[in-house]
Amino acid sequence: MTATTDVFEAQRAFLFGIAYRMLGSVSDAEDVVQDAWLRWQGDRPADLAQPRAWLARVVTHLSIDLLRRRRRERVDYTGPWLPEPLLEPAADDGADAADHAALAETLSIGLLALLEALPPTERATFVLREAFGMDYEAIGAILEAQPTTCRQWFRRGRARLAARDHDAAAGRAGRALLDRFLAALASGDATRVAALLGEDVELVSDGGGKAAAASRPLHGRRAVSRFLAGLAARADAAVRVAPARLNGAWGCLVYRGAMLETAVVLSGAADAVRGIYLVRNPDKLARLHAAARSAAQSTQHP
Repeated sequence: MTATTDVFEAQRAFLFGIAYRMLGSVSDAEDVVQDAWLRWQGDRPADLAQPRAWLARVVTHLSIDLLRRRRRERVDYTGPWLPEPLLEPAADDGADAADHAALAETLSIGLLALLEALPPTERATFVLREAFGMDYEAIGAILEAQPTTCRQWFRRGRARLAARDHDAAAGRAGRALLDRFLAALASGDATRVAALLGEDVELVSDGGGKAAAASRPLHGRRAVSRFLAGLAARADAAVRVAPARLNGAWGCLVYRGAMLETAVVLSGAADAVRGIYLVRNPDKLARLHAAARSAAQSTQHP
């Protein structure tokens, strides 16, 4: 590697983090980072003093442009739209609880879905401020806006999100909640399932018109528990469930035979599930399936 390549590679994870939070798509985020790499090779100033800031600006603007295009395309999307899940490597929950709490807050499927309601500049401001702790001067330089304007965008965006719960089921408490949730489903007892759900629980299922899914979000303990009980009743011996950490939260991957059919992510507190997100669109599961298979192979053959 050359020195300039090393500089870019040192920022790759940071740049992917911006793009993924802006777009909610692993493939789109990877494309944005690749485009930034090409610009880094050909367009960067010769006397560049702050490569991280320059790259953040490039990736943010590329993400905003792509987000606008994707939103126009999603007008015809079938059913609710959810982000493409991101698999995290297994880790010790106790050793890095603070890091996982921060990660879960800014990566959660629930939050990323809510961010879809924000205008692109507000979303960028929220991501740069909340996920990466940038001050308003730095955000203003990236977005070519006054710091006071960025502050207003952030406050407005945060106010829009404040009314909705998007706490991820993270850490040991999240894993315990997942285990109780799966055990309740396996029991086939709808009352036991309902007891784990918050009164205002929401279930969102994304099939994209390519897999069976609820056509609209379900709200409330009764509706959600009945839907889940119906799913559990249709499960057979070919169905296998594997716990997984997705987007900073505990969830699970549901397989039928060797095929990944559903990624399930929970949000909520230790006492109740408040959000259930089912990603069933096969286009959003392909990379996740490959990543899970690779992780399993590396565990078996260290």
